[in-house]
Amino acid sequence: MAYEEILLRLAIAVFTGGAIGYEREYKNRPAGFRTHILVCIGAAVISLIQVNMNEEIIRRVLINPNLKDILRADYGRLSAQVISGIGFLGAGTIIHNKGSIKGLTTAATLWLVATLGLAIGYGYYVISLAALVICVIVLISLKRIQNKLFHGDSNMKIDVDFAKRSKAVDYINEYFEKQNIHVVDIHFMTNAVDGVKSCIYTINLPRSLNILQVIRDLAHNDNILEIREHVDEQ
Repeated sequence: MAYEEILLRLAIAVFTGGAIGYEREYKNRPAGFRTHILVCIGAAVISLIQVNMNEEIIRRVLINPNLKDILRADYGRLSAQVISGIGFLGAGTIIHNKGSIKGLTTAATLWLVATLGLAIGYGYYVISLAALVICVIVLISLKRIQNKLFHGDSNMKIDVDFAKRSKAVDYINEYFEKQNIHVVDIHFMTNAVDGVKSCIYTINLPRSLNILQVIRDLAHNDNILEIREHVDEQ
């Protein structure tokens, strides 16, 4: 295989892995930009090795036809090892915490990036780039559809008074992510009289939750002085 073709395939692998990894990095996931690039390059290298091994076998058989029954090409062997082996890396991005599981999407993107790297290494540019476009659409555009399908139709508001705002905000954000609660808007303020820092969260709840359950769960945190459903002034 020509050196120019090898460099082209590796460059496409960098672009493909980086495009998917950028979205994961933006969402602050455990496997981000560089990880996805490295996985895609690694898979591409494996398939390039397989291609070059097969070309070498063909050259040797053409030189000495008697070797055709001894030297055999197996396109799938190294690729199969990549597909199964990437599961260990993907498993490392999955976190089980207090009954919730996080990182499944990132694990799936790592597996997908590996398959795209194999496709690029074998020279299937149309397949790999078409799959890249579809993957980016799924990760970004379909998020809005997911929110509409699995969250309630109306937004709700809660007022929160903080004892220690930074720690309380971290706890609230973690709780919202765990419960798949979509934050529509956040409005921070400080009471001019007593200096109490507070916030109004506008949230969209999954259909399995109600606002009273959310308030009850968040009220257990010591860094929250008071939490209540917001009532708009008439």
